[in-house]
Amino acid sequence: MTMTMKMRKLDTLGLALVAWGASAAVFVACTPDEPIMMDPDGTTTMPMAMTTTGESTSNDVDPDESSGGVIKLDANNQTGDNPQCATDGSCDLVDLLFVIDNSGTMGEEQLNLARNFQQLVDELENLKDPDGQDVNPNVNIMVTTTDFGHPLCTAFQKPDYLPRQGAPVYTGCNSRINRFTGLDPSNPVVIEEACTENCPADIAPGNHFINFSSFGANVPNDDVGAALSCIGPQGIDGCGYEAPLETMLQALNEGACWNNPDQDKCDDDPEWVDVTKGFLREDSIVGIVLITDEMDCSVKAPAGYSFFTDIENTIYWNINPELEIPQATSAICFNAGVTCADDNGDGLYESCESSENSEVLHPVARYTQYLDYLTNNQKRQVVMLGILGVPEVVAHNPLPPYEPTAGGAADLLYRNWIDFPYPNGDILPDEWYDPESPTRAANKIFEFGNIGPGCTGQDEEGNFTGQAIPPVRIREVCESLNYYDEDEDKEVVRCCIESICDTNFSPAIRCLTGVLSDAIGVQG
Repeated sequence: MTMTMKMRKLDTLGLALVAWGASAAVFVACTPDEPIMMDPDGTTTMPMAMTTTGESTSNDVDPDESSGGVIKLDANNQTGDNPQCATDGSCDLVDLLFVIDNSGTMGEEQLNLARNFQQLVDELENLKDPDGQDVNPNVNIMVTTTDFGHPLCTAFQKPDYLPRQGAPVYTGCNSRINRFTGLDPSNPVVIEEACTENCPADIAPGNHFINFSSFGANVPNDDVGAALSCIGPQGIDGCGYEAPLETMLQALNEGACWNNPDQDKCDDDPEWVDVTKGFLREDSIVGIVLITDEMDCSVKAPAGYSFFTDIENTIYWNINPELEIPQATSAICFNAGVTCADDNGDGLYESCESSENSEVLHPVARYTQYLDYLTNNQKRQVVMLGILGVPEVVAHNPLPPYEPTAGGAADLLYRNWIDFPYPNGDILPDEWYDPESPTRAANKIFEFGNIGPGCTGQDEEGNFTGQAIPPVRIREVCESLNYYDEDEDKEVVRCCIESICDTNFSPAIRCLTGVLSDAIGVQG
């Protein structure tokens, strides 16, 4: 299947609003779901929504930022039996979270990922510690989307769709096959094979996440790979203002019902009333996998949304080159969330960093501080794999943890869009030569901001599978997990960043399990 960045206009422009008047009408109609409420003790809480479908938002709690500058979520009160340990006495718990972009250009990438899920399960089942001893881990796997909700997406959601906002998705993809039809009302992209190729018939866990150990699994016939291949694909009808960092945070929120079901509020919600054991377990190693082709757009709710919806507040809007008026697009996420330096004006940025005091997006410190809380306060090991908009990795360490050693993030250039057809420029040929609506760099800048693509993907036949925007904010969060071990006199790798434009995610899976294996040796 050939996919190009042309389709992304449907995500970022709210189905391509064609006039200022139309834009204003939508902005008035679309408002944030509910404001965040501030409790007297300083704890902020997201509004609660109810669902029984496994596809809408529920019990999202905003972190408490009043604990000496360290973001600390509600204490984990979950009760229940301790998980069984392997007969060799080991009891290594691994809680693995997948946050998967479900916007309009992600079908091919989800298909690619699903093809590698069995490898992931095989490597987890055969995980060894740094001394080469079998670990026999007890593994939880939870899957959610990058969709945290956005007022510019609300009007275009399908009737049966609500953003998950970090809550788990646990039904088989065939039962939600309409998720794999895009949002263009006239000519929607359909990529059902992203589900059906690796999940011909639904296999789903008997809980809100997959659990397996040497004693068995909570999926039919203990076929964990098949179950993950079924619940993993998320579809392509989610919001194009992706918020992987905020959904990650809420997915790991210890006050959420999927992590801490022993709360009165959970008994009142039909989706969680039968949950008895949470996803996030005490003393577990936490693995996080973020998969997206665009920049993080985790908006400060509710005030941050006004920078997208208020036609009197267009400070971060770019000019639509076709209509010659400012409009809200994903470029706001770059303009308000990233600061780049081009000292000599050559279009090649010496650096790009997250904006520390953004009016629109949550600061990156919100996420790094919470991961610090998990590692320093709770004495957990936390590792992360990002499959993101960076150049393809061309070499890996042949030894654990198998991290990239050439290409990838190390070769990522932050630069302007090059106004010429690919491969000498950044505009894909079918977009550049489109007789009805030719695309130029100005169109891309309007949609995404000044920063050009981090990678351009092609399949084995040479068909373009899309382009991806550099992951400035996510990269900072991931790389914050690396540290220097003075006793061992070496850099300790806890972050793997691989390219979403790669046609094979197998090395990315190997890096993830390699870093998990390395982390087991220093758990606690």
